Order: sequence, then C-alpha cells, then structure tokens
Amino acid sequence: MLVPAVMVAVASCTASSPDRSAPRSPVPAATRLPAASPQATSRTGSPNVYGHTRRGAMSPALAAVPERVYVPNSESGSVDVIDPRTFRVVAHFPVGQYPEHITPSWDLRWLYVNNTYSNSLTVIDPRKGRPSGKLIHVTDPYNLYFTPDGQKAIVVAERYRRLDFYDPRSWRLLASIAIPAPGPDHLDFSADGRSLVVSTEFSGWVFRVSITSMRVTGRAHVGGLPVDVKLSPDGDAYYVANQGLGGVTIVNARTLHRIRFLTTGAGAHGLAVSRDTKYLYVSNRLSGTISKISFATRRVAATWHVGGSPDMLQVSASGEQLWASNRFSNSVSVISTRTGRVLHLIPVGASPHGLCMFPQPGRYSVGHNGVYR
Repeated sequence: MLVPAVMVAVASCTASSPDRSAPRSPVPAATRLPAASPQATSRTGSPNVYGHTRRGAMSPALAAVPERVYVPNSESGSVDVIDPRTFRVVAHFPVGQYPEHITPSWDLRWLYVNNTYSNSLTVIDPRKGRPSGKLIHVTDPYNLYFTPDGQKAIVVAERYRRLDFYDPRSWRLLASIAIPAPGPDHLDFSADGRSLVVSTEFSGWVFRVSITSMRVTGRAHVGGLPVDVKLSPDGDAYYVANQGLGGVTIVNARTLHRIRFLTTGAGAHGLAVSRDTKYLYVSNRLSGTISKISFATRRVAATWHVGGSPDMLQVSASGEQLWASNRFSNSVSVISTRTGRVLHLIPVGASPHGLCMFPQPGRYSVGHNGVYR
C-alpha cells in the first residue's frame, strides 16, 4: 500500500463514523455464480491448495477470452491494458480515484477495478477488454476478495479498519467486521475456506477472522509493516511479506505461532505462487529485487536484481514469466522465471499497483489481483 499523507488524515477523521448503508449495484441480480468446487485441505482431500492452478488447467469457459494484463495506475486514475504477446499497451481508459487493484470475480466473468477514493468498483468485461459501463458502489475498496465457496465478497476498507462482507450477486452489505489495528491490507484463506488471515500494515499484527461467524478469532504479532499474505500449498502455513523488516514471516496456519523469518530485501511487499506451486516469489520494492522462496525448504532459493520498484506480481499462464508493476517508476517489468532476467520494460501511467493478468488457470478466484484455487 502506498500511503499518501492525505490518506492518514482521512483515516483518523472517518474511522469512527463508517458508512454502513447497503450499496446498490447495477449488475443484474439474475447473474448467478456456478456451484462452488470442493475445498482442498492440507491433510484430507487434495494435498495442494493450488493444485488446480498449474499450467494447462485453464477453464474451457475462458477459451475465447483474450489474454491481457490490466494495470491500475493509482495516481493517474486510469487503467492501461497490455497485450502480453506484443508487450504493448493496446488500450487505456479512465476509472475512479486512486485505483489500487484489479480483481477477477469469483466466477471469472468480470474484473473489478478497486477505486479506493471513489468508493466504487469499475466493472471490466474481459471478453472485450474494456469497461462494461457498470459501476458498483462500495465503501473504501482498497482491496477485494471472495470466499472460496463464492458466497461472500470481502471489501478491505483500510481507512475504516474493517472488512465489509457483501453478497456478490446483489452487492448488499451483509456485515462489517472491525479489525482492531490500523492498516488492514491483504489477506488469504485457510485451506478449508473457513477462515482468513488479514495483515494490518501499520500495527505489525495479523488477525484471523472466521468466515462463518464473521468475527476475529485470533491474532499474531509479526512486527514491522506486514503487507501481502499467501497460504502455503499444503495449507499449513501463511507467508507474510513485511516491508518494514525486509523479509517474509512464516506463521503456523492453525496456531498462528511464528515459525521463521526469512530476509529477502528492503520493502518486501507482494507475493505470488509459481505455476508449478513449488516456489513463492517476493517483490522487494525498495531494493529492486525479486526473491524466490522454496516451499519445501522454507528458505530463499534465489534473489534476482531486476531494478525498478517491483510491487504486485502476476505469473503468466505458462509459468515462464513474472509480471511486476513498478510502483515508483511508472512501468511494468516482465521477468524470466528461469533466469531472473528482465525481458521487457513497458511504460504505463503514474503509480501502477495491483496489476491483473487474465485469464489464468484455476477453478475460481479468491480475489486480490488474481489469486486462484
């Protein structure tokens, strides 16, 4: 999260009086989500949470969707669309104020631009590669997620220190869950889909929230400035990027006890799982590097010097490329996952953040800028 001074001021003024009115959505209520697939678990059922996101596991329903990289430019209030075959920007359009991430819907039908300061989601039709003309009104969408069963959308309302649960069909507000620390930012779900762990960037804590009771049920102090969160493939641990400490904290998924801290680089920020699900990529935003962590050894296997200011990450469907938005240098880097070499540098708008490469392998999206299961 890039935090302008004005945002901190807004947070202190508004956190005590959040807008809890139920927003209305222009998206037709008749749009139905498909039935949820069974959840993977670490000890029973599928042994790999990301087992359905490997190379070649693209849904047949997405065969006609052109592959594009959608880049939200926060300070420009716009989206650039890149064709990954030519590495050129093929479309550009304005959206709301301070777009932070672009999130695939749970059913992979839409993309949502998280217009944080406009309190709205711009709906993109990925089959056409442009806005659908629909706008969904929600409060402070810094980030957006979907429960693994597809029944709830979760808006991370950072300024209000809460998670807002919505019905993803009508976008009716179901509940608001207060997070007792400043800066809720990123989250991921347990292997059974019954809970989530959310980071609070400005407090050094992560919190567990029950999906069923929609209550905070646990917490762990990791220190520093925790940002992105990613569950390990076996479902046994959460990896938490910590830009204040320059590394990644590994937390037991069941007890939330700290297992280990791995130093990666200054400004450790975004996380992405490799296509073969063996590694975790970490963007070190202030050092201009990408680290590669082995899930098997829980150690840093390599660190690549890529330059720029890599922020959020996406892995290509083939697994051969890693795409990174450069938050402070107005560009997107395309990096070889075999060599760590920068293949292309593509100019985009001001302050690019949570880019989304779509479509991707997987049965459904759990949100953020493209996390699938």
